[in-house]
Order: sequence, then structure tokens, then C-alpha cells
Amino acid sequence: MNETWPEEIYGLLRENDIEQIAYVPDAGHDYLIKRSIADPDVHAIALTTEEEGVGLLAGAHLGGSRGVLLMQSSGVGNCINLLSLPRAGRFPFLTIISMRGDFGEGNPWQMPMGQSTQPVLEACDVTCLCIDDPGEVSRTISAAITTAFTSELPVAVLLGQRLLGAKVFEKR
Repeated sequence: MNETWPEEIYGLLRENDIEQIAYVPDAGHDYLIKRSIADPDVHAIALTTEEEGVGLLAGAHLGGSRGVLLMQSSGVGNCINLLSLPRAGRFPFLTIISMRGDFGEGNPWQMPMGQSTQPVLEACDVTCLCIDDPGEVSRTISAAITTAFTSELPVAVLLGQRLLGAKVFEKR
């Protein structure tokens, strides 16, 4: 298995002048979060809730900067109301979502939002691109960056559990 894909994502973000990385702590984004915090040329912004990231990225765009929102699929439900902002304001919006509730999920609490993430995003006019294979990382992230920042449209990249690995959940 190709374990270099998180660095591929980070490299593509930086090569495309993304300098603000907003996140809610998440094990699926652990590498990207730690890498952004350590990078002196990046503003790594810890959020208390995912919807703060939508407004933050709109502000980044208005200030002439590019950003990305890192979140888990369970956080998408928190953003529904604010996802109208990028579409109505024609702001570029890029989010990378670590999926739960799909391949190999053992936590029943993750299933409802995990299975609803893509339909909910698409209902909010967010283009969804899915990655399950490490060989698709560069091509898909590049396509998402182009669509978000050239077309000024909202785009979500869904990192599936085949790529991330399913988390172990033990019933008590």
C-alpha cells in the first residue's frame, strides 16, 4: 500500500498556493494537520466546529488567499446552512473530507452521516470527488483544486475508508 499519499496531498496544496488550512482535529487528517502546523508558510487554523471553516475560506478568498477545510464526514452536517455561501457568493471552496460510515465501518454511530455525506453535499451544489485508491490521489486533488479555484465552485474530496483504513470499534 502506498503510504505517501498524505504527502502528495500536502504537496499539491502547497504547489497551488494554498496557505490557509482550517481543520477540526481528526485522526484521518492527522498527517495533514501536523504538517500544516509545522510549516511556517502556512496558517493552520484549529476550528471549534466545521462550519466556521466555510466562513474562514470565504474570508481567505476576499483577502486574496487560498485555503482548504479538513473535516470528517460527521462534520458535514454542521456545515449545511453555510454551504450556500460559496455558491451564492461564487467563492472557491475546497474541502477534504475523511470518510466514516463506508467500507469496513464498525461504529454504528458513524453510519448515518457517513452514508449521507455525498448526497447532502450534492444537494448543496458541492461537486464531490472520491478517492479510494492511493494511485488516484494526485489526479483527483489536482482536479479538485482546479475546479474550486479556477471555476470558483465548491468542491469536496472524499477520502474513503479503503484509502484511510477503517477504524476499529469495540462494543462494550
